[in-house]
Amino acid sequence: MIFNSLHFLIFYPIVVVVFFLLPHRFRWVWLLAASCYFYMAWRPEYIILLLAPLLIDYWVAIWIEQTESQKRKLQLLLISLISNLGLLVYFKYLGFFNESVRSIATALGIEYTAPVLDILLPVGISFYTFQTLSYTIDVYRGQMKACRHLGIFGVFIAFFPQLVAGPIERATNLLPQFFPEQRFNLARAADGVKLMLWGFFKKVVIADTIASYVNNVYNHPGDHGAIQSLIATYFFAFQIYCDFSGYSDIAIGSAQVMGFNLMDNFHRPYSSQSVTEFWRRWHISLSSWFRDYLYIPLGGNRGGVFVRRRNVFLVFLISGLWHGANWTFVVWGALHGLFVMVESFTRDGLGFITKPLGLQRFPLLDKAARVIITFHLVLFAWIFFRANNIQDAFTIIGNFADWGGASLSDIPGVLGWQTFLFACSAIAFMEAVHFMQPHENIRQFFSGIRTLPRWAMYYAMFIALMGVVMFGKQEGQQFIYFQF
Repeated sequence: MIFNSLHFLIFYPIVVVVFFLLPHRFRWVWLLAASCYFYMAWRPEYIILLLAPLLIDYWVAIWIEQTESQKRKLQLLLISLISNLGLLVYFKYLGFFNESVRSIATALGIEYTAPVLDILLPVGISFYTFQTLSYTIDVYRGQMKACRHLGIFGVFIAFFPQLVAGPIERATNLLPQFFPEQRFNLARAADGVKLMLWGFFKKVVIADTIASYVNNVYNHPGDHGAIQSLIATYFFAFQIYCDFSGYSDIAIGSAQVMGFNLMDNFHRPYSSQSVTEFWRRWHISLSSWFRDYLYIPLGGNRGGVFVRRRNVFLVFLISGLWHGANWTFVVWGALHGLFVMVESFTRDGLGFITKPLGLQRFPLLDKAARVIITFHLVLFAWIFFRANNIQDAFTIIGNFADWGGASLSDIPGVLGWQTFLFACSAIAFMEAVHFMQPHENIRQFFSGIRTLPRWAMYYAMFIALMGVVMFGKQEGQQFIYFQF
């Protein structure tokens, strides 16, 4: 089931109404059943892949807490790591590794007879794997007590708003919220609905509208020149942001209506003044996960400059591979690792570029320059993230120099001028909202606006959303991060 579907628009109100009508002691049963149904609406049999690690980590965490032997604790933790990562590797990476070995063998003239593997990737496996692993690791570290309520632990792992694309929640934050009774609060529910509206606007009105333009160019890069390749690349930057942050907004808002607080996952990342800052604002739940469960255990900032930079680069490589079983994602991760490493050579991020230009004398201009440079570094890396393969990525880059025969009529591409200008206007509206935000939380921003302009914005988003739903050619497009 996807958020931008009629199925969800029927499912969600029913879940909320029944949740608040039920006595508190039965609510976990309802949430667990609803979450399993939500996941099984995609492919019923794969619920086993969700329930298996749930049961394993439930018991492993209890055994870790009960044993006094540190060696035994580590052995139990390894059971969790191997079982969870084993499923992830099998379903997500086995085919990739197999094809990589096949390519190397072919290049060396060696016959490789292993069969081609065609394994369907379970939706959200990367997200709920990391969520359940963080719980077991936190219990192992003594940072929290093991949960003794199997049903509520199941709700924590399978909670439908953030099950398939995050935010990747920590048990220390989300798990305790399922024990006390949540009473309906109109103001809180209204804030949640507003955040959901903002998320649907970004996903349906912006991301889904420009998706056909991006897909047409990136799926056939050799058929396009500089203008459409450039526009498609800029569009993809906004598509992936609106698609993923839109999902997070809907997830956070839908949980908030029921009284549960999920962590914020995006803080206006394209306003960042360095790539390092970008990763403090983009997919925050994943960035902080890698920091706490990989970067710091590898040594973090300890061990000297070389070790620190090695750890940074290694984390970004693994982050790239986490996003997808394709060399394009590895290159994408390596580029970000390289950008952050270069920034680490100075104490002022991108100051090594702006200071020689004398921009430090003009703070606003210096800030604008850093934001623009950061955005285009991220934009360049997005080319590899979106391209179907490495060759296509370099074709797109090569297209940027192909201005022969370019004309203004090429600009709207498959969208046509009307839809193209509508999409650009929607992006401009979103960026204007971001520019006016005095703080990170979009809910606080909406609440701080006077009544008339606030409701004018709500109506504008709702009308645009309804217009796309009723007259748009796209319908129910899956979220990009579902494939990860």
